[in-house]
Amino acid sequence: MRPQRFKTRITELFGIRHPIVAGGLMWLADASYVAAVVNAGGMGFITAKTFPEEGRFEAELDKAAKLTGGKPFGVNLYMSNRPEQNKDLPAQLEVALAKGVRHFETAGLPPTEFVERIKEAGGVVFHKVATVKHAISAVSKLPIDAVAVVGAECGGHPGLNLIGSIVQIPLAVQRLDVPVLVGGGIGTGSQIAAALAMGADAVLLGTRFLVATEIWSHHLIKQRVVDAQETDTALVLASLRNTFRGIDNATTRAIADLEKQGVTAFDAYRPYVMGTLQKEAYTVGDPEKGILSMGQACVFADKIEPVEAIMDRLVDEAVAASGRLGGLMAADAESAAAE
Repeated sequence: MRPQRFKTRITELFGIRHPIVAGGLMWLADASYVAAVVNAGGMGFITAKTFPEEGRFEAELDKAAKLTGGKPFGVNLYMSNRPEQNKDLPAQLEVALAKGVRHFETAGLPPTEFVERIKEAGGVVFHKVATVKHAISAVSKLPIDAVAVVGAECGGHPGLNLIGSIVQIPLAVQRLDVPVLVGGGIGTGSQIAAALAMGADAVLLGTRFLVATEIWSHHLIKQRVVDAQETDTALVLASLRNTFRGIDNATTRAIADLEKQGVTAFDAYRPYVMGTLQKEAYTVGDPEKGILSMGQACVFADKIEPVEAIMDRLVDEAVAASGRLGGLMAADAESAAAE
């Protein structure tokens, strides 16, 4: 593990060595993956909805606690706009709190039901959104500790406005007082250094870690990510106001055809968007099955390797980029800065 080279509000808030946070990945963010991120100096979040079976979520928390040696790790709580999909979350939150979890990532609908309970228990929560406007709204209404703003390049849900990260980062920093995490298209240390230079407190990574050894998905899925170029993702479901970026595959092309036909009935899309298809694809190694989250940072995920190796490379690259920027300063600028 690399020594700490950057100190930000997020490294202090989360008690982590590096300003690198691994967001919750549906079906994939389990104890092994999250513990690997934590042990490498970052913060990771187990996705609660990945473990709906009775007792499984609790067991996963116990496993993570053991693998991290007691170091803090987090839980992701995703609030769907379909209420029936949120029915297990209140109980899962209580289980997490009872197990000592105090770091939470929320996404989807505003976590109105959960934030007060988390804060009451002494927890830390950041909420993930796709626009600065939604971040401002969340901060004004809820006692959250930080916000994550994702750009159009991200895998999963980039929102409807599709604003790139290079605009989102400085805009969020200018308009928000709370710590800011940024995600979307980030897969190199130089981008991390750039995000920090623009005022961000940490980066939120997902796609870059899809090729981690500790991710349980089939090696054929990981190889698809390794082989992918930045042009190999697809945006679908914008017509249903639920834009999703994933692997350009047979499923996303079928969805795109329905959208071109002007189909608006969700039942027509259901066979393609069921979450169980994603899980099956990850299990059997079929990258054509389901809408599989992948952002444009796939182009930087160039080999399958352990999380620690990925993290070390990112930190080394960020340090090198910082030094390179410092070396570009003119002599008179250095003197002015010293004064």
